[in-house]
Formats: sequence, structure tokens, C-alpha cells
Amino acid sequence: MSTLITGIGRLVTNDPARDRGPLGELTDAAVLIDGEQVAWVGDAHAAPPADEAVDLDGAAVIPGFVDSHSHPVFAGERSEEFAARMAGQRYAAGGIMSTVTATRAASDDRLRATVSRIRAEMLDEGTTTFEAKTGYGLDVATEARLARIAAEFTDEVTFIGAHVVGPEWRDDPDGYVDLVRGDMLAACRPHVRWIDVFCEEGAFNVDQSLAVLEAGRRAGLGLRLHAAQLGPTSIIGDAVALGAASIDHCTFLSDADVDAMAGSQTVATLLPAAEFSTRQPYPSARRLLDAGATVAIATDCNPGSGFSNSMPFVIAIGVRDMHFTVEQAVWAATAGGANALQRTDVGHLGVGARADLTILDAPSYRHLAYRPGVQLVERVYSGGELIVDNRPCD
Repeated sequence: MSTLITGIGRLVTNDPARDRGPLGELTDAAVLIDGEQVAWVGDAHAAPPADEAVDLDGAAVIPGFVDSHSHPVFAGERSEEFAARMAGQRYAAGGIMSTVTATRAASDDRLRATVSRIRAEMLDEGTTTFEAKTGYGLDVATEARLARIAAEFTDEVTFIGAHVVGPEWRDDPDGYVDLVRGDMLAACRPHVRWIDVFCEEGAFNVDQSLAVLEAGRRAGLGLRLHAAQLGPTSIIGDAVALGAASIDHCTFLSDADVDAMAGSQTVATLLPAAEFSTRQPYPSARRLLDAGATVAIATDCNPGSGFSNSMPFVIAIGVRDMHFTVEQAVWAATAGGANALQRTDVGHLGVGARADLTILDAPSYRHLAYRPGVQLVERVYSGGELIVDNRPCD
């Protein structure tokens, strides 16, 4: 079954071969979907025949958002903690423990329902690919349970048993690191593609973090890293040298850190909803982009430091407070996220890509930053199937 999407006012392809600016932008365009893939892209007047046609009457189309950093498998909520921060309390990593307590006590069905709800909200906001982390179990059995449940919803599952030190190991953090590198990693390995660690005061130091990453690499996992969120760190260069796919947060980077990332394949993933929710300083996207680094933008959806799963929201903040241009923010939320996940089949609308299209109720993608807080996602295709339709009923 083939479908021709025509009447597209502005189409973002993220195809540099088109020589149409950083977004490979086409106007008065059409996209042919055949099965789960994009089969043809070009000017609407030259479109090939299809089994069915859908006329968008001038709407803008972008690739489905790729959210490369989220924590959706948990129980409980921390709105009281958020209110305390808004009243002046300083953010610290320790609040994670209240979520751990609730998550350990939750049934599989309850956890599955939470991920399902968050996933549905993501789709409604145009996100067609997302990464999901563990990290709210901090014991072998619960971390394995979270990894297994996350894998029911996405192929991009990340083991982050090294989120903070488990409560039973408070007096022996090195012993906990050994557990993460050993039995916990072995239990989670069948369900995950990535390993991550929170290298920060209140979580894990540089030596501990590198030990976790090295264990993950030996186990055949890709490497991710939470770092430089709350203060400077010396781990960035080492993580780049290890081949980390993405270093996330990146608020407090030295010039050497920026240079190391710019000279590598490691993606700097910025998480503006976390700064919004914690009143931490926003990192400068401009500094990284000007140096030549690859930059992604993601939600960091989690119950504590930033409970938003809206990619349009983080685009708007990124443009307003991180000094992205609108074009750069849209690229970072689509192709940038795909780079952070080392995916070539998503984040763009070139021939052969997954047919993941987000259709906006707007003439241009610029409205994502121009009209913050407005539901602009009208329809979403995932793998060639229309799965979200927000048009009003007649």
C-alpha cells in the first residue's frame, strides 16, 4: 500500500544532498510512502502515482522527533520537590531516592501503564523514536525489570544502574559500582542497547564512572554519559576517547571539553527542560555549534528534574534560552537525536528512511518556537501508519 502525502507547504527533509540549507527544505512538496519507508521525495507537480493521496493544503511537515534522552519507567511523583525548588531550594541528585522507593514497590502492570501513557503523550507531540533509561531500581532485580518493561516500548533502552548509589550501599559506593559492573549489568544486558552513568557530585566520581562505561563497552553496549550538569568535570575527554555516542547535559564545559567533542563523533545532547525545572543555568548551544560539535536536543523526561515529554517545548526553550536558531533546534530535535542514537533510518525524510512524519497545523516549522505552548502537531505517521490525528471531528 503506497500513500502520497501532497500539498506540503514546507517540508524538512534533513537531507544535505538537496543543498537547500541545513534542513534540506523543500516547498510545495510531496512525499511518497511505500510500506514503512519513504520511497520518493520531491516537488508536488512531479509526484509519482500512489494507491492513495493525502492533501495537506499547505501544512508543514518535519521528520518525527527523536527524543534521545528520557527516563519514563518509574512510579510515584515529585511535584512537592518541584514546588520546593521553585520556592528557592537548591537542586541536588538525592531526590532520585524517593522515586526508587516507589518504583521498587510498583507492580509490572503499574510501571507498564506509566510508560504507555508517557509514550502516548510523546506521540501526540510528534515524537516517533525515543530512548528509555532504567535507573530507578538500583538493585539487580528491579533494574532488570525496568529494562525488560522499557524494551516492550522501544529498541533504544539504556541501562543506568549507576544513576545514584543504591540505598543499601550508601556506605560502600565502590562496592555498588562493582555490583553495577557485574551482576546488575549481566541481568540487564539482554534487554538494553546502551549503558549510562551519572557523573556528578552526589552520584559517581570520574573513576567510578569510567569503570562503569568500560564494563559496558566490554559487554558490547554503546556508551552514554550524564555529565557537567551541576558543575565542571574532568571526564569529558576520557568519555570521548572511549567512544561515547552522547554526552548529555553539558552545562559546565571547559574550552578543552568543547574542543574534544567538536573533534569527535560524540554528540552533545542538551536538555533544556531540566534547566527549566531546576533553575540551573542553560548551556549555550551556540558555543558548541560554533566549535563544530554535533548537538542534539531531548526532553530528559523524568519525575524529578524535568517532567516534560514535549519536544516542541524543548525546541522553544532551546531557541529562547540556549541561542539555537529555529533551524538548528529543529535539526537537533530530529537528525541530532538520531545521531545521538547512532541511527541512520530516522531523523530525516530521505529515500529509504522510516516513514516517520510529523505534520504541523502551521505553514512553517518556525511556529514550533514562534507559538510555544500551543498544540501544533496535527497528524503523526510512524512507519508509514497514521497513528495520531488531532484534527477536530466534523
